[in-house]
Amino acid sequence: MASHTVAPPYKPLLATLKGDRQSVPPLWLMRQAGRYLPEYRELRATKGGFLALATDPEAAAEVTLQPIRRFGFDGAILFSDILMVPWALGQDLSFGAGEGPRLVPPLVDVALSTLERVPGRLEPVYQTVARVAGLLPPETTFLGFAGSPWTVATYMVAGQGSRDQHETRQFAYDDGRAFGAIIDAIVELTIEYLVKQIEAGVEAVQLFDSWAGSLSPAQFERWVIEPNARIVAGVKARCPDAIVIGFPKGAGGKLPVYADATGVDAIGLDETVDPVWADSVLPAGMPVQGNLDPLALMAGGAALDQGIDRVLAAFSDRPHVFNLGHGIGQHTPIAHVEALIARVRAQV
Repeated sequence: MASHTVAPPYKPLLATLKGDRQSVPPLWLMRQAGRYLPEYRELRATKGGFLALATDPEAAAEVTLQPIRRFGFDGAILFSDILMVPWALGQDLSFGAGEGPRLVPPLVDVALSTLERVPGRLEPVYQTVARVAGLLPPETTFLGFAGSPWTVATYMVAGQGSRDQHETRQFAYDDGRAFGAIIDAIVELTIEYLVKQIEAGVEAVQLFDSWAGSLSPAQFERWVIEPNARIVAGVKARCPDAIVIGFPKGAGGKLPVYADATGVDAIGLDETVDPVWADSVLPAGMPVQGNLDPLALMAGGAALDQGIDRVLAAFSDRPHVFNLGHGIGQHTPIAHVEALIARVRAQV
């Protein structure tokens, strides 16, 4: 009897990240699993807090799947947080209502060596990945992620977020050796974290560097490019087919060197980047992701339509994943997301 090989399902987003340009760009939105969805707010209310929700594999899987069921995005992004890594490195993590995340003790006050690592804190994430991987539609790409070392370190040093990362930037200048040890610890654990996400079922990963724009060029090279290059190399050494998206928010004119030096497979662009300029300076054929202003999505109407059309036109000749320039806002109307999807998918 002749055997028949069943072709794997075609995944437009994964194919685009590998360099195939689509006539209709695949679409997902950063923070698409979150507070703008009423079904998310309802589930979170039953769990009593973000960390309890993110560490419950069944609940976290449900949140990951909610926007796929509602909108049919081409990609699902793991529901978790970039601060899971410092939590596993031994800091205590909490999310106060209206206050943002807090890490205790802040490393501006204590040495990294005083922390006791708790790698088991990451196990629920891998369980969530495995659960989602078994439930996604076959054409949907599953994305994992981690925070990039610089951004994660800003929270670890200061214990919380800040507008300009002054405390961490000063710490890095005053004691480069101690700060380098923090970066090294984040790099080491992040490689392991992403590899285990891939082994559990994600098909591509994104490195979020939300505060990359706060650094001088020399510090950007030392604390953004070099650590991210080590993560990409470390992940690919263990998972040679891994696809890595780099998202250095605020990098601006430093984007071309980031694209060239980190080894990432695709570049995520924030909303401040001129897409026409980005298309002209990034390596030919390199997939890009972005970069509609989240506030244009919130505004809707002509502002949304014009923003979509500008991004689509700029990247019409290269592999492009349509996305926002940062996370979807909490108060974004559902109807505006539906309008965005309809306009992007009406390209043919």
